[in-house]
Amino acid sequence: MSGLTIDRIIPGSIAEELELQPGDRLIAVNGHQLRDVIDYNFYASDDELELQVEKADGELWELEVEREEGEPLGLSFQAPAPARCGNNCVFCFVHQLPRGLRGPLYVKDEDYRLSFLYGNYVTMANIGRAELERIKEQRLSPLYISVHATEPALREKLLGKSGILSILDVIRELAEARITMHTQVVLCPGWNDGDVFAKTVEDLAALHPWVSSLAVVPVGLTEHRHNLPPLAPVTKEFAAAFVGEWFPQSQLLEKRLGAPFLFLADEFYIKGEVPFPDVASYGDLPQLENGVGMIPLFLSEADQVLQEAEKLKSGRFTVVTGESPYRFLSEFLERLSGATGVAMHPVPVRNRLFGPTVTVTGLVCGADVVAALQGVDLGDAVLVPDVMLKEGEGVFLDDLSLHDVEQQLGAPVQVVESTPYGIYDALVERLG
Repeated sequence: MSGLTIDRIIPGSIAEELELQPGDRLIAVNGHQLRDVIDYNFYASDDELELQVEKADGELWELEVEREEGEPLGLSFQAPAPARCGNNCVFCFVHQLPRGLRGPLYVKDEDYRLSFLYGNYVTMANIGRAELERIKEQRLSPLYISVHATEPALREKLLGKSGILSILDVIRELAEARITMHTQVVLCPGWNDGDVFAKTVEDLAALHPWVSSLAVVPVGLTEHRHNLPPLAPVTKEFAAAFVGEWFPQSQLLEKRLGAPFLFLADEFYIKGEVPFPDVASYGDLPQLENGVGMIPLFLSEADQVLQEAEKLKSGRFTVVTGESPYRFLSEFLERLSGATGVAMHPVPVRNRLFGPTVTVTGLVCGADVVAALQGVDLGDAVLVPDVMLKEGEGVFLDDLSLHDVEQQLGAPVQVVESTPYGIYDALVERLG
């Protein structure tokens, strides 16, 4: 069905004056049938509009709108339902999930529209000529593209899908149309490292600045990897050697291209026990949501917080974290305790749900938090980083709610922003 169902009307807006209501369907704008919210944003940018609306009772309205430049119509729509992924990637994390988690976690999406709207990474393996033309016509930029390898046969093997468009041809075409792209490689030792990785880096760097950045993240493996192709983990030795080789290469690329381009995920530095570069080397942190530069940014912000921190009332708080960032968080909390007089006790949570090789904070579940805090003096409250919970819903990966965790621990639990300021602000809120 064409058109978009109106989700909400902004009070005092043009849409309210037109007597539009939630549940009405906006069918077309200036004669263009609407497929999704991207079409709406593109075609409704003019100051003079003709709207075709189907009311909830089936009545059709034709409306003419004249508005001031930049004045919003006041319509809100739900995000498009994501297109499902048809890949069978050898490293797919969804295929490695245990049973019993929230249903949406088992849904694989592969939708270039969500890449544009929300920065989701997509392989572009399910698009054809029509989708490419739409991206170029509507200027859907930037896009976030999972490349993994530019060598076509290997990429098809990694994605578990044949007959797809050459990713290098797709990216070249988008670059010619001046579409900005951020790219990533999930590095699988023995598959797409070595000379293959070097070629991928060079192929993408040749398309800078339209290929604006390339992040390399280590493959994530859980204990629930059954009946899947064998993959080797990124070991301490591999990670240290990889950083030793490719961080200098990233600096050379920066000099050549005039801007930071190649970024190594924080996990390489943590696993390899290699010192992080300064946060300035990450530029404007284009791959932060991909786990690149989070620790350097945390350390930089920690210094700022400690310069501003003031003495507070006495108190004691427990702060939970994944095992990867524990050392950095622990050092910060020790210094924060000295600056504020508040006792801070960090606790690393071992991931029993996915297995001990999964150490990031964002994949810690509620039951593992409870298990890690059994027998611990929790003090005034337990501070939980927001990345452990689903945004807007307050539940962990295993569907435990904050209330569930509080009940099991017998102590208050407070969600805090996963930054030094987030932790300090929580203390000020409670004790300042």
